[in-house]
Amino acid sequence: MAFDILTFGEALVEVMRTGIDQPLDAPGTFEGPFPSGAPFIFTVQAARLGASAACIGCVGDDAFGRCHLNQLRADGVTTDVVRVLPGYTTGVAFVAYAGDGSRDFVFHMRHAASGQLSPALLEASWFEGLRVLHVSGSTLAMHDDALALGNKALEMALAAGAKISFDLNVRPQLVTFESARDLYAPFLEAADVIMATIEEALRLTGAPNLQAAAETLLGNRSDRVIIIHNGERGSTVHTASGVEFVPPFAVEEIDPTGAGDCFDAGFLVRWLEGAPPIEAASFANACGALAVTARGPMAGAKMRSEVDTFIQRGKR
Repeated sequence: MAFDILTFGEALVEVMRTGIDQPLDAPGTFEGPFPSGAPFIFTVQAARLGASAACIGCVGDDAFGRCHLNQLRADGVTTDVVRVLPGYTTGVAFVAYAGDGSRDFVFHMRHAASGQLSPALLEASWFEGLRVLHVSGSTLAMHDDALALGNKALEMALAAGAKISFDLNVRPQLVTFESARDLYAPFLEAADVIMATIEEALRLTGAPNLQAAAETLLGNRSDRVIIIHNGERGSTVHTASGVEFVPPFAVEEIDPTGAGDCFDAGFLVRWLEGAPPIEAASFANACGALAVTARGPMAGAKMRSEVDTFIQRGKR
């Protein structure tokens, strides 16, 4: 089966506090588990929008692993590229929400199944006919084996003639911006689409303003698209022909988890369908907005019909 979109990364379940301002360092109640992990949220959103999508990763041979795989199957996402590792437990993210909108996390990941990413997971058949390989910078920064997997996947995708999508997704807990410049270099060079926040674009390039940062990221690639997503303030599309602002949609935020992943998936699905970058970015804004309207990492990833209806009725 040829995939429209393939990615890789950490497979987790999320267990969250039931209310606001309930810290993780004190006894209290939780709800969950909810299937999670940024690359898997991205994949589920792409699948719900109608794309053939898959995510390479690992779960444990346990109840949490079954919870994760059951969600993928329910969304029509192939689990053939997900390894079940005996002797490892499935990764877990414990999450608490603060009244100011911030979140606190405790991860069980590096020594769980989710942390066992390596080039040995890859199979050549997964890249045959592949249209886009999507890469998240946070996954590359997990550890050396994850980076090695990313580099090998990039090599195999390019050999197969696939496009490359790269979300900088710099996590200060994992990598500094100075180190990220070298870490990300092969992916930035190969990328057809680069996605970033304003801060990521400025700090990674060292540019004095956003326009200069976008020009640096564009390089000499006349066909490259740079997407700067700015949450509730919308996004901008930068190409060789100029920059265009894409207005946001007005929603009530309930849970921000997964908004960026749904944004990325929305853009790539519409872009693969042949939509101009500005139209694909508007669709992505809608997916990102909807993602924050439900509690749970994948709950806000909507079906295609729901996104289309939201765009028709949505407030800008």
